[in-house]
Amino acid sequence: MGRSAGHGHRGCGGRLPQRDGHVRRGGSLGRDERASRVNSLRHAFGFLTILPVTPAGEPPGSAARAWFPFVGLALGAALVGLDAAAREGLPPIVIGALLLCALLILTRALHAEGFLDCCDGLFGGYSAEERLRILRDTHVGAFAVIGGTALIAAKWSLLASTPDEARVGLLLVFPCLSRFGMLLTMAAFPYTRAQGVGTSLQQDGRTWHVAVGVITAVLASVVFLGPGGLVLLGAVSVAALGLGRWLVGKLGGMTGDGYGAVNELGEVLALLLGIALVPALPDLFEMRIW
Repeated sequence: MGRSAGHGHRGCGGRLPQRDGHVRRGGSLGRDERASRVNSLRHAFGFLTILPVTPAGEPPGSAARAWFPFVGLALGAALVGLDAAAREGLPPIVIGALLLCALLILTRALHAEGFLDCCDGLFGGYSAEERLRILRDTHVGAFAVIGGTALIAAKWSLLASTPDEARVGLLLVFPCLSRFGMLLTMAAFPYTRAQGVGTSLQQDGRTWHVAVGVITAVLASVVFLGPGGLVLLGAVSVAALGLGRWLVGKLGGMTGDGYGAVNELGEVLALLLGIALVPALPDLFEMRIW
């Protein structure tokens, strides 16, 4: 009887530490996972903005792309703050220029540079190999100058023309939607280079990366623009996937410059559609939550 009880006690005692250790390991894994996701958010800000929150040259990792739409929302919030301060006495055309300059500075013109390189490579080369070679060239060609001028003119005029009734919402959301477009192309299309800016963003892609981006983009669209925001989100998403497919056909895969072009054209499209649809379909945008 005593031996039996003692044996049972030892068996129980042998199992409890194992379960306790398992719980501790599970708790440690949970903390590690949370820390990893916070670190990926920090890398997203460090990669997409001028904020010095990560060591220079440190690759962002694929998890950082999950937060691209959130970083876009933060950039939009900065534009809203600048817009509110600048509207005290400045004309719209000057405010548009200030917002454009602020966005270029906050992002280190990262995406604009990619767009310029794509203009040179896509329109200056006649094969995928030649286009990729031009993309790697640090010199600026005529197509880049023309494309960059058109891009600046378009953004400047659009930022100066945003309708007052949805101005805050559009300024908040348009950078979010364009960066969601980048996330979609990263998830949908292969990367063409063994090394490059986008290589680390493509490694070990997870479903939750896209899920976080979808949730962020949908919530931002509905909260700040109402059902009309979902129209903009859908249009930018379709355009991003279409542009991505075209770039893959021209280059054999996506590149970091290609992602930049997707973002820049996504910003233009979101602003253009917002300016066109807010007066035409006011009810869709008046139903916003905030």
